[in-house]
Amino acid sequence: MQEHKTLVFAIEKFAVNDGPGIRTVVFLKGCPLRCIWCHNPESQTFNAELLFNSDRCVNCMMCAGNCPEICHRAQEGRHIFDRNKCVSCGRCSVTCPSGALNCIGQKLTVNDVMKEVMKDLAFYRNSGGGLTISGGEPLAHFTFTYALLKEAKTSGLHTVIETCGFAPWEQIAELLPLVDLWVWDIKSSPAKHRELTGVPIDTILENLQKLTNAGGQVILSCPLIPGVNDEDEHLLQIAEIANRLPNIQGIDLKPYHPMGENKNRQLGRKKYFK
Repeated sequence: MQEHKTLVFAIEKFAVNDGPGIRTVVFLKGCPLRCIWCHNPESQTFNAELLFNSDRCVNCMMCAGNCPEICHRAQEGRHIFDRNKCVSCGRCSVTCPSGALNCIGQKLTVNDVMKEVMKDLAFYRNSGGGLTISGGEPLAHFTFTYALLKEAKTSGLHTVIETCGFAPWEQIAELLPLVDLWVWDIKSSPAKHRELTGVPIDTILENLQKLTNAGGQVILSCPLIPGVNDEDEHLLQIAEIANRLPNIQGIDLKPYHPMGENKNRQLGRKKYFK
């Protein structure tokens, strides 16, 4: 049987902000939430996508000759990209000399990922680092995430999952023996959570309660967006959760940065957070 593949949109080496020590972070593509401030909007959908940065385009039109769907054409000295025709095959990006076109998302096996991860084994051992699985949402790729964590633990690696927690509890329970640290998002107060992320917070908080009661070690990851979710109600909720639940190792307050706005433009999305 062919090894299961899933869509990976980035593998970041020498990461120091996604768990202890020096780490490799594997970003899986696809997320059930739609946070209005998302700084990695290319991680949201479960399919490959093409980023087009018109500011970097030099109008050489080499891409047009390599596009089977004829999505690229020159018009009055400008590069016109017809996204409606695009199937995100990535052929145009291969020939783009300026890096204006980038295909986001590559199907990889667990073995493919582990080959990259294990290249830095010496750094993990010397720093107490290891593997972090992020997204998107790792729990939305449960079969792949489980298999990758199992291989990582077999190889003696410290493991971290960065998650929004919106998943069936049964899946989280299966991963418990394989995860050393959970970085768990608390994105908003209950009253505004659906409006800001697209889903209610109930399942997320229920899973967090069960996880900490079961011994899972957790850091709360809390993005704070000025004028959106930085009200006293949300801050008090974060403190209450940290004080009430066992095994909360810390709180990571994350300031907003506008990286996602430009990425949304490059993805051809008309709406983005301001």
